[in-house]
Amino acid sequence: MRLLLIISGMILIAGVLPGAERDMARELDEVARAATVIVDGDACQRIVTPRALDYMFKKDPRDQWVDGDNYEVNDQAFIAVKKTLIRLSRLAPFPCDVNLWMPIAGHPDKVRVVIRNAHEISQFWPWGKLYQDMIPQMKQVLDTGRRMTVTAKPGWISVLAPVHNSLGDIVALVEAVSQARRDAHENVK
Repeated sequence: MRLLLIISGMILIAGVLPGAERDMARELDEVARAATVIVDGDACQRIVTPRALDYMFKKDPRDQWVDGDNYEVNDQAFIAVKKTLIRLSRLAPFPCDVNLWMPIAGHPDKVRVVIRNAHEISQFWPWGKLYQDMIPQMKQVLDTGRRMTVTAKPGWISVLAPVHNSLGDIVALVEAVSQARRDAHENVK
C-alpha cells in the first residue's frame, strides 16, 4: 500500500510539473522522507522555551515587539535539530533548506517556524513572523502523517513531511524546499 501511495504521488508530481521541477520535487521528496525518520521529535518539543510560548501571543501597547523580543530556545535541543536539518539539506544536489514547523498548543489553526536554515528560503514563511495561520497542506500532513508536495508559489517546490516523537505522535513537520530558479535577493529586506 505504501509503495502504491509513493508511486501515486510520483505520478501526480509528474503530471503537474515540468521536467526539471519534477526532478527537484523527487529529490526534495527523498530529503523529506529521510527527515521523517531522522529528525528527533522529542528534541523538537524541547526547543522553544515555555516563557517564549507564553510571550508569543502577548500584546503590549507600550512594546509592539514584546512577542518577538522574548523568543528564546533551549540551546542544546535547537543546535542538535538545526545540525540535523542542515545535514539533510545537503542530500539534495541543489541549494535546498529543510525548515522545522510546529503547531502551537491551544491554537489549532496556527503554526510557527522554529528553525529556518542556510539559504533562508521557505515557500510559506512571511518575513519577520513568529507564528502564522496554518496552511491547509500543513494541517493535512499533521493529520495524516503523509508527505505532500506543494507548488503554490510559482517557481517554488516544497515537500512537507511529518516529524514524530518517541511515542509515535506527530509533533512537527519539516519543509524541504528549493526554488526552480533561485533569486539570491528574494529574501533580502
